[in-house]
Amino acid sequence: MNNSFDIAVIGSGFGGSLMGMIARRLGRSVVLLERGRHPRFSIGESSTPLANLLLEELALRYDLPRLRPLTKWGSWQRARPQIGCGLKRGFTFYHHTFGHAFGHDPQRRDQLLVAASPRDEIADTHWYRPDFDAHLVGEAQASGVEFIDQWRLDKFSIAEDGAKLEGERLGKPISLRARFVIDASGPRGFLHRALELPEVPLEKMPRTQGLYSHFAGVRRWDEISPSAAPPYPVDDAAMHHVFDGGWIWVLRFNNGRTSAGVAATDALAGELKFSEGAPAWERLLKRLPAVHAQFAGAQAVQPFVHVPQLSFLSGFVVAKEWALLPSAAGFMDPLLSTGFPLTLLGIERLARVIETAWGRKEFTSQLFDYSMRTTMELLTTERLIAALYAAMGDFELFTALSLLYFAAASFTETARRLGKPELAGGAFLLADHPVFGPRFRCCLDAALHQPTGAARAELLERIRQTIEPVDVAGLGEAARQNWFPAKAEDLFAASHKLDASREKIERMLARCGFAVGTMQ
Repeated sequence: MNNSFDIAVIGSGFGGSLMGMIARRLGRSVVLLERGRHPRFSIGESSTPLANLLLEELALRYDLPRLRPLTKWGSWQRARPQIGCGLKRGFTFYHHTFGHAFGHDPQRRDQLLVAASPRDEIADTHWYRPDFDAHLVGEAQASGVEFIDQWRLDKFSIAEDGAKLEGERLGKPISLRARFVIDASGPRGFLHRALELPEVPLEKMPRTQGLYSHFAGVRRWDEISPSAAPPYPVDDAAMHHVFDGGWIWVLRFNNGRTSAGVAATDALAGELKFSEGAPAWERLLKRLPAVHAQFAGAQAVQPFVHVPQLSFLSGFVVAKEWALLPSAAGFMDPLLSTGFPLTLLGIERLARVIETAWGRKEFTSQLFDYSMRTTMELLTTERLIAALYAAMGDFELFTALSLLYFAAASFTETARRLGKPELAGGAFLLADHPVFGPRFRCCLDAALHQPTGAARAELLERIRQTIEPVDVAGLGEAARQNWFPAKAEDLFAASHKLDASREKIERMLARCGFAVGTMQ
């Protein structure tokens, strides 16, 4: 085996494999390193419209045509039906109170449904990571990336010409050199540990814990709590059961498996004894009658995983010889599926650095720009998730804050699809937008104080006003009573916000597969 490379990528999840493929396309010699073996259990599974668009753009820019079918449900099923995935038509939220049956409020004040697509063909997906990650490793190898699995890395050191990685594989010592190292090994990953990087205290985010597994036999929610004509089948989505102090996710795959787990504050996790695994899950379900019915008869097919501290932010993201992908630089919470777009934006930026500055003095300065953007976006995500946790006992406010996210994400996606990325700026959730960005942060900071009375009413109105200038999805329509379908007419009505004619929007929708017959 060659033991000298331009780039070593640590971690062969989807981010590491994709980064390796792109670096290879850019002419660099690349080795991809993995501690375990594929297929392996992993979570971080739910894509979003923006994440799929970013993946599509990367596939086009770096000539990776075999990845493009994986950006939509329909093309995925035709091209790669052997890779497990789930159909994601949108985001489904239900609010619960411990010890009480689900409310079925006639005005739908206890639920939020936000569609991401008008039909299955162009829908998003949940990625069954044992299949998906193994497939991407194969694609990376086919592109010329060298892959080494079952390598226990023990030592990282800076060498004159880059970095040296040392460890053991199958009982034998192994080492290699790389001019540059990219860590895709996740929060508190290899470089964070090897270099003893500081962890930044998160001032806004409450300490939270996670508990999760994969299940068989999970019942559909629409069997337990049927609704008349929702904007999409409520189970074909990222389902969120929200309660004061935490939330449960339910993601269905087409292979009979369901990913489910809970993220909760330390206080609630300690009360339920998350460290005990399955018994803690049962204790939680007994407090939520409707969710308990959904999991009646379900069986965990993986041992429960307990994560004693979910949120994390590294004090350093890059140096001259290495960089952390956003997924290794920080993590806040699975809520709203922010991890995929953050990681893909980071891959896009690192790829540009390699493409434009490799071997030049500008390389280091561009790395530090990447670092600042990554940290800023992780802190923006912290602000959002912290505000949502503060509002979990007040679902009207939780809904309003969630719509800030959906407004920013849908505006960004639409602007990019129209070829007008400058309208959205360059940051996640319009964080650097001159108008939306400061107002967004102001709303989130106010929510952290859990306002009541007149202050709460003022905040709800301020959120509505913040959303309106970037609302291209009809999120301000109160008459929809928290059900928001994907409608072309909303885009047409918002054409002035996008500086685009109706004709240009129609052409964009046609390119995206948004069938003309559904443009209403």
